[in-house]
Amino acid sequence: MPTIKTVTQFIKAVETIPHHQVIEQFYSENASIQENQAPPRIGKQNLIANEKAVYTKAKSVHSKCILPFFINDNQVVIRWKFRFDWKDGSYSEIEEIATQEWETKLIKKEQFFYDPQQFKPKKSA
Repeated sequence: MPTIKTVTQFIKAVETIPHHQVIEQFYSENASIQENQAPPRIGKQNLIANEKAVYTKAKSVHSKCILPFFINDNQVVIRWKFRFDWKDGSYSEIEEIATQEWETKLIKKEQFFYDPQQFKPKKSA
């Protein structure tokens, strides 16, 4: 079961460092991430490669946890808000719910729930 301190450290990392570095620190070797009902991506190196690919398309990524978060045994639920500023000058703002299954201090399984329409780029003012 993750502690409040561990989950707080995870949230702080997501808010301050590139997401592929967060995966390196907080995900198990065989971790999986699933977006909505898509097939999960499996394996830490695969997850890192996917996040790096997203970052190559973005000028910047801003992440913010919307409190509170919830812990029940090894299950954690976090609400997130992300802003992706794309290299073409557009942006996308995403709000999602993440459900996680932890093994002590590492995430074993994560699934995101969000409306994919949020990824449609908007023109910056």
